[in-house]
Amino acid sequence: MTAYTWLLVALPAAGALILLLGGRRTDRWGHLLGCAAAVASFVVGLVLLAELLGRDGDDRIIHPNLFSWVPVNGLQIDFGLQIDQLSICFVLLITGVGSLIHIYSIGYMAEDPDRRRFFAYLNLFLAAMLLLVVADNYLGLYVGWEGVGLASYLLIGFWYQRPSAATAAKKAFVMNRVGDVGLSLAMFLMFANFGTLRFDGVFASAPGASDAALAAIGLLMLLGACAKSAQVPLQAWLGDAMEGPTPVSALIHAATMVTAGVYLIVRSGPVFNLAPDAQLAVVIVGAATLLFGAIIGCAKDDIKRALAASTISQIGYMVLAAGLGPAGYVFAIMHLLTHGFFKAGLFLGSGAVIHAMNDEQDMRRYGALRSSLPITFATFGLGYLAIIGVPPFAGFFSKDAIIEAALGAGGLRGYLLGGAALLGAGITAFYMTRVMLMTFYGEKRWAAEAHPHEAPKVMTWPMILLAVGSVFSGGLLAIGGALQHWLEPVVTFEEPTHATPAWMISVVAVLVVAVGVWVAYRMYGRRPVPETAPAGSVLTVAARRDLYGDAFNEEVFMRPGWQLTRALVDVDNRGVDGSVNALAALVSRTSDRLRGLQTGFARSYALSMLVGAALVAAAILAVQLW
Repeated sequence: MTAYTWLLVALPAAGALILLLGGRRTDRWGHLLGCAAAVASFVVGLVLLAELLGRDGDDRIIHPNLFSWVPVNGLQIDFGLQIDQLSICFVLLITGVGSLIHIYSIGYMAEDPDRRRFFAYLNLFLAAMLLLVVADNYLGLYVGWEGVGLASYLLIGFWYQRPSAATAAKKAFVMNRVGDVGLSLAMFLMFANFGTLRFDGVFASAPGASDAALAAIGLLMLLGACAKSAQVPLQAWLGDAMEGPTPVSALIHAATMVTAGVYLIVRSGPVFNLAPDAQLAVVIVGAATLLFGAIIGCAKDDIKRALAASTISQIGYMVLAAGLGPAGYVFAIMHLLTHGFFKAGLFLGSGAVIHAMNDEQDMRRYGALRSSLPITFATFGLGYLAIIGVPPFAGFFSKDAIIEAALGAGGLRGYLLGGAALLGAGITAFYMTRVMLMTFYGEKRWAAEAHPHEAPKVMTWPMILLAVGSVFSGGLLAIGGALQHWLEPVVTFEEPTHATPAWMISVVAVLVVAVGVWVAYRMYGRRPVPETAPAGSVLTVAARRDLYGDAFNEEVFMRPGWQLTRALVDVDNRGVDGSVNALAALVSRTSDRLRGLQTGFARSYALSMLVGAALVAAAILAVQLW
């Protein structure tokens, strides 16, 4: 099977190519081809997993070199793939959850005249993300990195006729370019210091590099991760990305783009382990983001934007865990995998609700939908229990492990990080309970023309399968340290150490979650929900405006950049262009004056020659007499 590993990426890439080049001729069966490409790639992933399972732990790597890619003097890079314990986890998540989203999209996009183009973009997204996680070097990773950026632009702006969708796509594209610059600069530093961009070469050479170089590489990679995984301060694009169709939101948030930054940090663990300053920056970003996203989620009435804020927060947990080094890498991946199930299920459930409510996304116009949408209610509810961390659902195992690892950081740092993670768990329970109550409970607040109905089976079956993953995935990965042992030795692990027993931390976490649920019930379960949002407190207003993330970026980055650009334009116009124009004007005026000496009369020229000759003769005579 090693010789056919390339099919993993080639199948969805070929699907995208056929659907894009085939045009309208593929409209009738394009969605089926898109689904078939995704499912076939998943099957290839399962075969590769079986091959890895049949090998010993130290030999669990499939590493084919397809061709010589960049043979330039000192830079020699093969186009190689690397299937190991870490990459296969992402492969199965991307293709497995991605295939379910493809199948769901058959029903969700059934009435869209451009459904074929939509499936082409979905296939392109899968191919790019798969290349990102199976490349054996940073340059190949970067190609996939750029590919998911392009695919996200195309999918977020799929309904480009809407100005809001076109603007959101451009915003996501531009903000991700900032992170791309960071990753590309990190690669330049790698080549300058290590002479290679292959993972094994970089990791083997890293211990001999200076602390400054390692810190710079780590911080630049963090910048790339912040943009791609929507972490502070580059998180503002993710909420606006909800302008795309709901399956896009599920794919971006659960299986592809936002997980790329976490993969980059964990894959680059040998570099971050040697750069404590960069690791500290990672945990600070993760802790700040998990609270930032959770607070925003408390004030969103748009169901998709509330879930988007939740994604920002949950990815913050993963980044926090990844910043803890060997004590947290495994838990970051565990939460990433469990999050893939319950967040995809939640987004697809929200899509079923929106589908049933004639594209209405405001939860204040929902209410009492549990009887009209029983399957959606059940699957969404299981995802809800998983994300807030109720035992024995998936999020309980992965999120509690991160809280335990954060507390194990030791000293004041451990208390701060663990406290932030616990507080985030309580806020998560609050805003997700708020979503459940406003959507499925209370009085009917529907518009008169709304007639809620359950989604077709092609949409409900993927939701059911994801709900099963939301229930069981955490236990399967955690029991007996299954994921920890599987990832060795690719991902190193150190048991968190702290004085508090693990069971006590779990009890405290569950109590914090219970408080969050109780507060939400008091506010939204026992009181009527007004159709118009009340003014609220200062914090509520700030949360509705995404804690002024856009305003901050505008004032700190956009306006100074705009003023700098204007200043440079003035320098160019008045300095560079001014000096060139002044020289041209001098030549022009001189020419005008010299032109006056040209009369066109032969007698004038003869007189000039005579006078000139007389002056020359006089000068010669004067020299001789002297």
